[in-house]
Amino acid sequence: MADLRTSICGVQLRNPVLTASGTFGYGLEFAAHADLGRIGAVVVKGLSREPVAGNPSPRVTETASGMLNSIGLQNVGVRAFVRDRLPQLARLGVPVVANVFGFRIEDYLEVLRVLEDVEGVALYEMNVSCPNTHRGGLEFGASAAVLYEAVSAAKSAARSRPLLVKLSPNVTDIAETARAAVEAGADGLSLINTLRGLAVDVRSRKPVLGAGYGGLSGPAIKPVALYMVHRVARTVDVPVVGIGGVASGEDVAEFILCGATAVQVGTASFWDPERASSLPSELGALLDSQGIRTPGEIRGALEMA
Repeated sequence: MADLRTSICGVQLRNPVLTASGTFGYGLEFAAHADLGRIGAVVVKGLSREPVAGNPSPRVTETASGMLNSIGLQNVGVRAFVRDRLPQLARLGVPVVANVFGFRIEDYLEVLRVLEDVEGVALYEMNVSCPNTHRGGLEFGASAAVLYEAVSAAKSAARSRPLLVKLSPNVTDIAETARAAVEAGADGLSLINTLRGLAVDVRSRKPVLGAGYGGLSGPAIKPVALYMVHRVARTVDVPVVGIGGVASGEDVAEFILCGATAVQVGTASFWDPERASSLPSELGALLDSQGIRTPGEIRGALEMA
């Protein structure tokens, strides 16, 4: 059988299938519905310096081949996570990736400072699709210069664990921001975050979501995600984690062919809580059927015309 063991920035995982931040709670919510021991790693909800209440409801709505969400980064805050959730996660035997965010660079640094003092976290993932309040609401990831500044500061605080940077697709050139993140010290990149979108109720003449705009995810964005992963994997020399519409073993293989070392499963967990835990066996069966021993054998092997 294919050997699915995968290494991301020196961290050893049992397979290349991770969950996506914001779609799997803190992992604990899915423990009764899925075998977390079959997942490569759990990426928890974004963690902030202080608790965040999130946006008004409704926060989620279905779209054609996808989902639109405007959760508003709701979370309990990093200290409550460390105190109440992380010890329980440690007992489940699955590597934990802590997704961190902030509205100022100082916020990122404080979250990382708290996490640096605890055990049980394998990797950090830095969400840069957040509004930078120092720059009038401009996303950290929307400008290569601003991104470089934020990642450089975060890397100086993330001394004990590798730092992934989760890139926004809402940019002119994803390769430019990828280079900026790596030059600033990112050990790896994850992409893509959601695309900006809007759902409209024609009867009320109002947005469907309580906050108006939202983030589009699911199968609808997979072609965009594959394109951006392929571009970034050919641009930088760090591990790339592919995100966007992953719902089958074939989807995982497609991202690996485009250069991804691993993938994250997001929207699929909403319609099937066991989807992430079932994908490693699907990927293994697909590789076995082609006589492929490891995912690394096909990584970046896409043949462009």
